[in-house]
Amino acid sequence: MAIILITGAKGQLGNELKVVSKNYYGYDFIFTDIDSLDITSQEQTSEFIKKSKPDWIINCAAYNLVDKAESEPDKALLINGTAVKNITEVIRGSECRFIHLSSDYVYDGKSNVPYNEGDPVNPLSAYGRSKLAGEKYALLHQGSMIIRTSWLYSSFGNNFVKTILRLAAEKESLKVVFDQTGTPTYAADLAEAIMNIISGVIRNQMAMNSGIYNYSNEGVCTWYDFACEITKEAGLTCQVLPVPTKDYKQTAQRPAYSVMDKSKIKENYWLSIPHWRTSLIKCMKLLK
Repeated sequence: MAIILITGAKGQLGNELKVVSKNYYGYDFIFTDIDSLDITSQEQTSEFIKKSKPDWIINCAAYNLVDKAESEPDKALLINGTAVKNITEVIRGSECRFIHLSSDYVYDGKSNVPYNEGDPVNPLSAYGRSKLAGEKYALLHQGSMIIRTSWLYSSFGNNFVKTILRLAAEKESLKVVFDQTGTPTYAADLAEAIMNIISGVIRNQMAMNSGIYNYSNEGVCTWYDFACEITKEAGLTCQVLPVPTKDYKQTAQRPAYSVMDKSKIKENYWLSIPHWRTSLIKCMKLLK
């Protein structure tokens, strides 16, 4: 029986993995969060992993307050970087497979064609730099797979979809940036993709190829397009107004373009990825 350890299980992706895990029999899932496993503690991490002996670790734990990271760069680096090092130091040289979640914010957004995994990285923010540090630490273990994802949302936790729904119900109009382009990712789709990969490798249907992979839903939009679709789907009359980034106060700089090419993960692991609009409708049905 494969033992799968999940960190950050109370977050959006961790919660979605809990839901998906119910469809996977014969696996032993260990769901942890900071109250049961603090991965920023080297001692606790080492002790927990040596005791539970996982075959797989999925690291969903993250510091993801993009603006706040500008004033708390050390805290962001501790959770997104050092904690990853704590994990890889325990499992290095072992057969344990490690899936670590990273972000499109490692790119600088100066491209105008979708980023592939080999493109140069140049994070613009403290958050982006902390995620890149985590990637470097993850790669110290030969059995690591890094998944860069973008614009994550879910029926769990706090996210853009829930914020827009709340504000659009309260206000007559909303301002949303129209010059940042990327792709939303439904955490339930990502959780399903991760479990498809793990079960495929366990059943010897496919090989686990270490390295970096991009994953988001299909399609492209701006935050403004995304907000329009959310309000339309919810039947709200709030008017969504497009504004340029320079007129919208945010502490951290974000990539203007972070669309990712997902060919590598689709070809390696035979994944079929839904369009972001299809997935948004699914999530909003749950929220209703």
